[in-house]
Amino acid sequence: MGSKTISRRRFFIESCAGVSSAWLLSNVLDIPFAQEHAHQAALSPTPTKLEFLSPEQAAEIEAIAAQIIPTDETPGAREARVIYFIDRALATFASDDRPAVMKGLDDLQSRVRKRFKNSGKFSELKSKQQIEVLKSIEKGSFFELIRTMTVCGMFADPSYGGNYNEIGWKMVGFSDDFAFEPPFGFYDQESEAK
Repeated sequence: MGSKTISRRRFFIESCAGVSSAWLLSNVLDIPFAQEHAHQAALSPTPTKLEFLSPEQAAEIEAIAAQIIPTDETPGAREARVIYFIDRALATFASDDRPAVMKGLDDLQSRVRKRFKNSGKFSELKSKQQIEVLKSIEKGSFFELIRTMTVCGMFADPSYGGNYNEIGWKMVGFSDDFAFEPPFGFYDQESEAK
């Protein structure tokens, strides 16, 4: 097989399937708790205010998320309001990740101040500078956590805070029907045609 380019849409579909599922399962393994959390999330409106993060912390995490899923010909993490998913996760089922996020933000700001003397915050850097900083931490657990939360927030049910107006679902062609009828996909259509 020659070199194969992968579209942004295909990348999201493939990476979302494994990473976000594993993270959500590991954080919501207690089934009764998970059912109660899902019930409460369905009853509560999509958040428009922060529950755990300060506005300053949210701005920094949102800037990271916007580099992970940038806005280009399709909406990105900022338009999907991924920050509200991340904030709600930290306020509820991912509360154990709070120390790692707070330490990661502190470390990130230290790197920014050390590398760019005239900038005090990651969110104030130009895009190229933000990417440079993120490349220096991309192998670490903080970046992995924020990346996973960003992907989850992009594609999770909007009742959890992200995926505003089903932006992520529309991007990958997902329909939130609760009952599906055959053919379910191209593979069923091909088998019925034979």
